Amino acid sequence: MYAAWSSVFSLGKMALENSPPVFLTGFRMLFAGVLLIGYLFLKDRKSLKIGKKQILPLLALSVFSIYLTNILEFWGLQYLTAAKTCFIYSLSPFFAAIFSYIHFGEKVNKKKLFGMLIGFAGFIPVLRMQTGSEGILNAFSIVSWPELAIMGAALFSVYGWVLLRIIVKNQTLSPLYANGYSMLLGGTMAFVHSFFVDHWNPVPVANGQFLPFIQGIVLMTLVSNILCYNLYGFMLKRYTATFLSFMGLLSPIFASINSWIILGETPSWEILLSTSVVSFGLFIVYQAELKQGYIIKKREFGVKTL
Repeated sequence: MYAAWSSVFSLGKMALENSPPVFLTGFRMLFAGVLLIGYLFLKDRKSLKIGKKQILPLLALSVFSIYLTNILEFWGLQYLTAAKTCFIYSLSPFFAAIFSYIHFGEKVNKKKLFGMLIGFAGFIPVLRMQTGSEGILNAFSIVSWPELAIMGAALFSVYGWVLLRIIVKNQTLSPLYANGYSMLLGGTMAFVHSFFVDHWNPVPVANGQFLPFIQGIVLMTLVSNILCYNLYGFMLKRYTATFLSFMGLLSPIFASINSWIILGETPSWEILLSTSVVSFGLFIVYQAELKQGYIIKKREFGVKTL
């Protein structure tokens, strides 16, 4: 799942050459939402009805997981390499631990805190590495605005997954339905936003690049919105958000390979080094979760699972 998901950063980098980030978010999410809701409509149209108690959670999921996450991600991706953007998303497990403590009462003990501190230290080499136009958008001494945007995207993304976990477990709503509605609503918000900030003449896509733009959107939608979003949603029924985010530490490695193949971006030793340090810190966090019982080992059909 993460090998496929990490390719979206490279595909997104290519799509941004043809359209601005807000329009790209709106078009992609509306397209994905229509596909999912259309499929569910043909499958069982009666089940598309949602209760009053599900409206606010779905609206929150749309704002955080779809609208804010993707606009911040694509804005930051304009100025960063695909591999660096993916690496900054490795902050997700730290945010997941915080939100899991708030929403699910998952405690942060000394071992978890120690692992998080090691993990945070692993981000320093990559944050000090600035390339291209990123350098002129510095926010603080070693952090640029594009990096802060990606951090914000990671924060809202994790909060979106926590909301999805709540909806799936407590609202008896399938991840397919929750994702379909949230993509439709979040995409609509981004489209409205685009009308005010992008140049529509007739649409904010570079001249002669509409077909490549559509091809990129279709590929990104199939990989991310259809395959990975829903696979992640189903996994949340068994695993904690922290554990799934921990497994996402494989993504920067895959992203480096994908961006090298697709975009010709040379793999960075800083990203490889920092990924190793962050992985070690979050391995300590993972071990603490095992002892606390938030990740349960069990055997089903003779296969040991986590």
